[in-house]
Amino acid sequence: MAVIAMLTAGGSGSRMHQDIPKQFLTVNERPVIVYTLEAFEKHPEIDAIAVVCIDGWQNVLEAYAQQFNISKLKYIVHGGQTGQESIKNGLFEIEKHCAPDDIVMIHDGNRPLLPPEVISDSLRVIRKYGNAVAVIPCAEVIMETEDGLISTKTHERRHLRRTQTPHSFYLRDVCALYRRADEAGITNAAAACQIMEELGEHVYFSIGSEKNLKLTTLDDIDIFKALLKTERSSWLKN
Repeated sequence: MAVIAMLTAGGSGSRMHQDIPKQFLTVNERPVIVYTLEAFEKHPEIDAIAVVCIDGWQNVLEAYAQQFNISKLKYIVHGGQTGQESIKNGLFEIEKHCAPDDIVMIHDGNRPLLPPEVISDSLRVIRKYGNAVAVIPCAEVIMETEDGLISTKTHERRHLRRTQTPHSFYLRDVCALYRRADEAGITNAAAACQIMEELGEHVYFSIGSEKNLKLTTLDDIDIFKALLKTERSSWLKN
C-alpha cells in the first residue's frame, strides 16, 4: 500500500498582492514550495509526491525539484478554477496511476513547516479510522457576526478545532467523495473535510501543530522567517 502526498499549489496568492504566486516566493534562498516538498521527501513513509500546480509554473516546479533533489515528485497536475476543482484534478490523475487502497495525503503547498510527527500521526489515524484531518485546539474566544461590526454569538472554544492539512484518505474513498459532491451540486468547498460534513460523513482528528502555518498574508511570511531561525531552548519540557 503506497502513500502519496498531494500538494495543492494552484492558487495565485492574491491576498499577498505579489506578482509571484505565494508558493513560489523565495524565503532564505529557497522557494516556499520546496520547504513543503522537502517535508514529504524526508519522511520515510511517503512513497510519491504529486503537485497540483498553477498553470504556467509547471516547468519552474520541475526545475526546483531537480535543483533541490526532490526525487519523490512523480506527478504534476494542472490546477482548476477553484480549490475544489484543483483537488479533484489531482485526485483523478493519481487515480489513473495508483491502487484504490493507496493513501493520499492532501496538503497545502503553502504550509512549509510541516513537522514529521504530524505526517506520522495522520497515517496512524487513517489506518485506524479510515480518514484523518489534522487539527489544533482553538485557544482564542470565537465570536460570530452577521455584519462584521457587532457580535451575535460566542462559541465555546473547548468544542472547536481549527483544521489544517494534511487530510488523509484512501484513494478510492476520496475519489468517490468528490464524485458525490459533483452529483450533489457542491462546487466550491474549501477542503475535503468540508465536503464530508456536508454529505453526512464523519471525519477523524489527527494532531496538527501551531508551526504548521499557512502562508496567506505578508505577516505570515514574517512569522515563517522567524520560525526558521528559532530553536527551542533545551531547558523547556515537551
